[in-house]
Amino acid sequence: MSTVSDRLRRSPIGLGLAALGRPGYINLGHGDDLAGDYDVEAMRAHAHAVLDAAWRAGIRYFDAARSYGRAEEFLASWLAARAVAPSDVMVGSKWGYAYTAGWQVRAEVHEVKEHSLARLTQQLAESRSILRTDLGSALDLYQIHSATLESGVLGDDRVLGRLAELKREGLMVGLTVTGPSQAATLRRALDVVIDGRRLFDTVQATWNVLERSASSALAEAHAAGLGVIVKEALANGRLTERNRDPAFAAAHAVLERAARGLGVTIDAVALAAAVAEPWADVVLSGAATVEQLESNVTARALALDRTTREALLTLAEPAADYWAKRSAMPWN
Repeated sequence: MSTVSDRLRRSPIGLGLAALGRPGYINLGHGDDLAGDYDVEAMRAHAHAVLDAAWRAGIRYFDAARSYGRAEEFLASWLAARAVAPSDVMVGSKWGYAYTAGWQVRAEVHEVKEHSLARLTQQLAESRSILRTDLGSALDLYQIHSATLESGVLGDDRVLGRLAELKREGLMVGLTVTGPSQAATLRRALDVVIDGRRLFDTVQATWNVLERSASSALAEAHAAGLGVIVKEALANGRLTERNRDPAFAAAHAVLERAARGLGVTIDAVALAAAVAEPWADVVLSGAATVEQLESNVTARALALDRTTREALLTLAEPAADYWAKRSAMPWN
């Protein structure tokens, strides 16, 4: 019998749709990726082109959310147009944030968080309605979006009870974690047991060569049987050629030396570091263009030697510093 990890590992690199489903996002240079063309049909065609490239590259895990603008809609229309059977892919989405930007890049508020039973009920119905084609439902995994200890969702018996019902009905249940306390949140989630069964099937966490603070907790989760999905492996563009911040010059030089030695781009090196972690089942590419996607997927074939791995270890930042920089990045 296959495990959740087995299913996820069919696609060691997956595609996250955060940068494809709405005009504004917080990746470095995101505005250039869309060339200022925010017409819905133009963005749908753009998303389909990236999804086509992902399919050709062997990617079979796709990750969306209710707060990613029209990401679920774009994914569903692509699945329908290409006649992709639900059994041939794995689709995860998330509930907990509502998209509030009104298709604008410079919105005052881009998304609003609420981890209530009412929000779960509403957004699950929306996701199920959208992620359905003539070939059936495409939704496999439904995740709490950015669970934190402060939000209280991991202590809300009504929400947890409803998630347990969904699990009994056959839907996989997961959570995503974020911020400097993501390891503590994950460990709290591992303790959630309902009717003698651990509730959560998967966890999605930020991990990259700059932010390694959740490593031990992710290893524990994997050992406990959870599927592990890595997000933000490129640190919202900080681990790409676009990052020309003088303060990052030394780190950029380390990445550049490693990339040059392997004959690849620095984004591939950064992604390969995440793919190499033994507890990582799938690492998300957040590619917003075909070119980025094609560069990202070269990470699968990279074997990082000991010298490179040790050099990358020197790039780690204190979690508080990393998340402060993350919070200061602008939507664009």
